[in-house]
Amino acid sequence: MKHQLNIIIGSTRPGRAGPVFAHWLEGFAREHGKFEPVLTDIAAFQLPVLDEPHHPRLGNYQNDHTKAWSKAIDAADAFVFVAPEYNYFVAPAIVNAIDYLLREWKYKPAAIFSYGGVSGGLRAAQALKPLLTSVGIMPVPEGVALPLYQKLLESDGSFQASEQVQGGTKTMLDELSRWSEALKPMRVA
Repeated sequence: MKHQLNIIIGSTRPGRAGPVFAHWLEGFAREHGKFEPVLTDIAAFQLPVLDEPHHPRLGNYQNDHTKAWSKAIDAADAFVFVAPEYNYFVAPAIVNAIDYLLREWKYKPAAIFSYGGVSGGLRAAQALKPLLTSVGIMPVPEGVALPLYQKLLESDGSFQASEQVQGGTKTMLDELSRWSEALKPMRVA
């Protein structure tokens, strides 16, 4: 059985480009064949700034949005965060979404598919990694960065990945697959 890869769309703002890249990544991951990809859009869960009365380590969630988010993340074996860079940092929606949970993230690998201006979102990607490790996620070094992402979008709003992006994405998925398999015994323990 294939491991489930949640492709997490990290931007919730109007006019965001994340869904375009996430849909492309979903198709690429499906063709890649090592995962069952699932689009997971943070915006769809309508998570307010963390509003649970109990610490996430207790798993005593009171709100329906948290219970739905927990179920979606718990089902995953691995993640790719489609992450924009906002003000040289991680999108606040990603930080908030991660902070909602704890157990559901543990012993799962993650990669970052970042996009932004000149840096391609690399500053956001690097800032995100310590947060991921603090909740038990293993961030893999392999990732994809899209600099000047607006120039990569077609006139119809679609994304046609270059050979380099495709190659980097394949390498990222290969490594995620290795880590997902290696961490599986820890997830079932």
